[in-house]
Amino acid sequence: MAEFIAGIPIREPFKGELDYFRKNPSVAGMATEDNKVIINPFTALNEQQKQAVALNEAARVWMRTKKEYAPDFSLTKQQEQFLDTTTYRNASKSERMATVAARLLSNDTSAGAPTAEQSLFVARLRMAMFGGK
Repeated sequence: MAEFIAGIPIREPFKGELDYFRKNPSVAGMATEDNKVIINPFTALNEQQKQAVALNEAARVWMRTKKEYAPDFSLTKQQEQFLDTTTYRNASKSERMATVAARLLSNDTSAGAPTAEQSLFVARLRMAMFGGK
């Protein structure tokens, strides 16, 4: 796996993070408090899937650290209902929007069908992260 994705460092998990991943094997990766990406070393995902997780988490770091890319759009009823079944059920509105945006960016179908507003936001985020690539 690359050492960076869209300029965001990918690092090895710390001991506490490894303990969390062991207890939560369904969590494939995360955007860390130090604004880096970590991937669960215990995941059964293949390399392509790990890259998609890394992209998702890097997008979260971008949205968190670059205020001009903070998500500001409406979620659909279906997206709200889906998020209510996940660990994001009690997350803030901005975290829920970031979850949907990051999943749309990484082509994770669990984000549901994007609205035009969401698609425009994700296209703008992708352009910023990858310079149009």
